[in-house]
Amino acid sequence: MEQLDLNALPVFFALASNRSFTATAEQLGLTKTKVSLKIKALEQQLGVQLFRRTTRQVSLTAAGEQLYQQTAPLISNLQQQLWSVQQGEQQLAGSLCISAPEDYCREVLIPLLAEFSALHPALHIELKSSDQVKDLIKEGIDLTVRVGWLKDSSQKAQRIGQFEQWLVASPAYLQRQPPPKQPGDLADHAFVSFSLLPSPLLWTFQKGAQVLQQLMKSRFSVSSSAAVSALVLQGVGLGVLTHYSAMPLVEQGKLVRLLGDWQLQSGGIYLVYPPGDHRPAKVRLFVEFLRQHLGNQA
Repeated sequence: MEQLDLNALPVFFALASNRSFTATAEQLGLTKTKVSLKIKALEQQLGVQLFRRTTRQVSLTAAGEQLYQQTAPLISNLQQQLWSVQQGEQQLAGSLCISAPEDYCREVLIPLLAEFSALHPALHIELKSSDQVKDLIKEGIDLTVRVGWLKDSSQKAQRIGQFEQWLVASPAYLQRQPPPKQPGDLADHAFVSFSLLPSPLLWTFQKGAQVLQQLMKSRFSVSSSAAVSALVLQGVGLGVLTHYSAMPLVEQGKLVRLLGDWQLQSGGIYLVYPPGDHRPAKVRLFVEFLRQHLGNQA
């Protein structure tokens, strides 16, 4: 076998996570054609097909899944070793202020901030967890995580990943109400709506070429993703959560994913910077830390 082009592995991991050539190209700063050529070259070198490609979906083959599971821990360990060497020469001090949505803080960001803080014990970290969009300049925020769809194209933003939206309910609620079998059944269910969304009650479901819009019947309207999760866990109604919030609860049996064969709109996860071209060392190093540790998992 000819020597493998290891530069193709980051592209493989990004595509395995994003399941989208467009999102992978945006994340890595490449063209879609470049991503496709890298993957095709890797498949030719290995002599196996790693991805199934359709006009609407990209998924791992059995060989692709095996490659991902066997090599992901090795790549992660290598990245952490390189990071440790790099950090030995760059110790940070002062203050770093970060804002992010509540659910992203709880499920993703806080464990990473704890690890980053251990690497830089002289650095004070301020975390503002809120689903409200913050004014970076007014509140002195160095970096914010935005989850969803950026409205202002002038913002200095960097996409680091994407998320799915899952429709979920508690087992207790489903004992009282039969699970919906199709989007039209949702008209008969109570719903916990997230009021900060542009259209909190109107949801678009897609399965293949079939697209259906459904208007929900709100029982609770809240302005916090944590409140949506808590109320759904209490069994008051259905709700929509990000996959990184819903997945642990589904795995623990506390929630049930509904209509899993229908897809809700996915969104991006972005790092947004204050205006200006200057990036302090504390921001640059934390962003690099995020990319090393989240990479294709964000």
